Amino acid sequence: MAIMIRLHHCPRLCPPPPHPALRRQLATYPIPKSSLQYAAALRARNPPRLAAVSGEQRLRVGNDNDEEDMEQALSRTRRLVECAMFASVAGLAYFLSNSLAIENYFSCFFPLPIVISSLRWGLEAGRKTMVATVLLLFTLSGPVKASTYLLMHGVVGLAMGTMWRLETNWIVSIILCSIIRALGACGYVLLSSFLIRENILALITVNIHASLTYILAAAGVNTIPSMDAIYVLFGTLLLLNCGFFIFLLHIMYTIFLTKLGIKPSLRPPRWLDKAI
Repeated sequence: MAIMIRLHHCPRLCPPPPHPALRRQLATYPIPKSSLQYAAALRARNPPRLAAVSGEQRLRVGNDNDEEDMEQALSRTRRLVECAMFASVAGLAYFLSNSLAIENYFSCFFPLPIVISSLRWGLEAGRKTMVATVLLLFTLSGPVKASTYLLMHGVVGLAMGTMWRLETNWIVSIILCSIIRALGACGYVLLSSFLIRENILALITVNIHASLTYILAAAGVNTIPSMDAIYVLFGTLLLLNCGFFIFLLHIMYTIFLTKLGIKPSLRPPRWLDKAI
């Protein structure tokens, strides 16, 4: 029995025509025959220099940002350390001066750390130095000494540092600082009156009235001054006292900071500039 095997004809499959965009890409970048030429073509299409340059630029920008962040961190750390140092110096100097009863001889130096801190690092640093000094004195000596330093020296140093930092004129700075010093002195008197349960301000005005009446009677003037005149005289004398004190502080601090190498922001008078 013969087996007849019949082979059917297999149809040919034609590939689809390439896309027009693919034709243009192949025409622009023909596929090389050898592997070396293919690698060279890939390098020509994607040059490694541009990638290396862009990587170097990114690395450089990252390093610059890291350096700027490090400089800012070091600057903040240096400012914090200097504020703490100035606060500790001012607090310990005031504490030792009170303990040894030599406060009147060194009272002109108590606002100096706050002024230096304000000139070097700004108004915020001066305020932090004043607050840290008050807290240190509160811990060492109690609230009375801390309040005394704040009213008599801390606010004056902060005001003077603010005026110098803002490059204010000497006349304006002396007037404002004198008013602040006078208000601080009045606050100190009121605080002392509250602590000892006695009106010290009334005692001062009564003694001034009695002394002035005695002087007028000795001079042959039969006039008794009123209490309003006594208050005006007391305020005038207080402002003059504070004004002379602030004026001397301006001169002394300007000379000291100039010799120390810290140039103040305000311009001193010509006669003082020539003397320096």
